Amino acid sequence: MGSDAFIHDLREALAAAGDPARAEQQRAYLKSEMAMYGVGVPVTRRIAQRIAAAHPDLWREAATWEAALRLLWDGATHREERYAALAIIRSTRSAPHSDRLESLALYEHLLRTGQWWDLVDETSHAVGLVVRAHLAAAARMRAWAVDANMWVRRSAIICQLQHKERTDVGLLTAAIEANQEDQEFFIRKAIGWALRDYARTDGDWVRAFVETHPGLSPLSRREALKHL
Repeated sequence: MGSDAFIHDLREALAAAGDPARAEQQRAYLKSEMAMYGVGVPVTRRIAQRIAAAHPDLWREAATWEAALRLLWDGATHREERYAALAIIRSTRSAPHSDRLESLALYEHLLRTGQWWDLVDETSHAVGLVVRAHLAAAARMRAWAVDANMWVRRSAIICQLQHKERTDVGLLTAAIEANQEDQEFFIRKAIGWALRDYARTDGDWVRAFVETHPGLSPLSRREALKHL
């Protein structure tokens, strides 16, 4: 009942803030089959925080936290509802749960059902919380890096964005090497993005990596060396 009330209130607030003309523009840009309210991401995040704050009991325990997020995500009628779920995961109210090793099961579900860059990239930030908190998560990421699902592989590649000195370069190497010859644009772009991000921390390492991996695509190489 609590989750249902939360989702009802969230939908009402998003609908009230929506702009039908913007919604069509957003759908076209994202190539989204799912309807949209026409609410920008910053506003969606603020609405999600406000409505979540009005239903505090949902977020205290890991089980109810995950159940509410799954219900919102799986039952979403508009794309912004999934953005709202991701905003809640990134919020301070989710801090006791978002970096649990057990939360990877939820995030994997979001990746496999999200299946597009806007949802996958934001989910990958949550995956990164777990990777940074638990050494055991690295083995899961190595398995994800060779998964049949392209979006799961993309997440394994980019999950350490902004980890800086805490980046597990062994994991980064494994994820990239498993995918460096992939022809898919979103994989090649992810490789370049991950390397470019880490170049801000260790540019010499990235230069050496690119030089010793001739199998990298021109796109990946160009993105990796963009600011070096």
